Amino acid sequence: MGQKVNPISNRLGISTCCKSRWYSETFNQLKEDLEIRKYLNIRLAKCSLSSIYIERKNYKIFITIYSSRPSIIIGKLGNEIEKLKQGINKITNNKINLNILEVNIPELDVLLIARNLANQIENRLPYKKAIKFAIYSALRKKVEGIKIQVSGRLNGTEMARTEFYKEGRIPFSTFRANIDYATYEAHTTYGKIGIKVWIMKGVVYSKKELYLLNLIPKQKITYVKAKKK
Repeated sequence: MGQKVNPISNRLGISTCCKSRWYSETFNQLKEDLEIRKYLNIRLAKCSLSSIYIERKNYKIFITIYSSRPSIIIGKLGNEIEKLKQGINKITNNKINLNILEVNIPELDVLLIARNLANQIENRLPYKKAIKFAIYSALRKKVEGIKIQVSGRLNGTEMARTEFYKEGRIPFSTFRANIDYATYEAHTTYGKIGIKVWIMKGVVYSKKELYLLNLIPKQKITYVKAKKK
């Protein structure tokens, strides 16, 4: 099952949430979301984008951008944000509210790891060395497991092949497992090299299960006596 289904879409509502939060009976807003994401990914290609969340409320669009370099997106005195809003206004007529947030631990962000690996492979760094360093830096942040897969003409060989490197545990068939997943492509002189990254960040329990496992204390009930008139 882990090889057939995207681990993020398979866990929606359990350990992950949708990156677009709105409801509509037409597909116009979906088309706008795709165009906004495409514009931001092209415009902010060098800003180490992690994820983009879009929320719609009362004819307003709230866009939250996570990046490891938020200062480049904001610019001096916030001039770059105004340019971004002007570019997005060409796509949609709704009011736009932009929020730029920083990724606290970029070593645990799967998309940033995949992009960093792609840049190193494009600069002709040995892919094995780059993958081992990425796994080592992720394990230093105390993750439960990480898996990296590369496929294509590795090191310029004539025959394409697939290799993967794994440390720790990644239970694909466990729905409560908080598994993050991302893909990226490295464009080399020999062709494209696909990169896939999985990270196991922990297990998500419900409140009832936490009570049964004694992981959180039970709430004490206090009784208040009514005052006599």
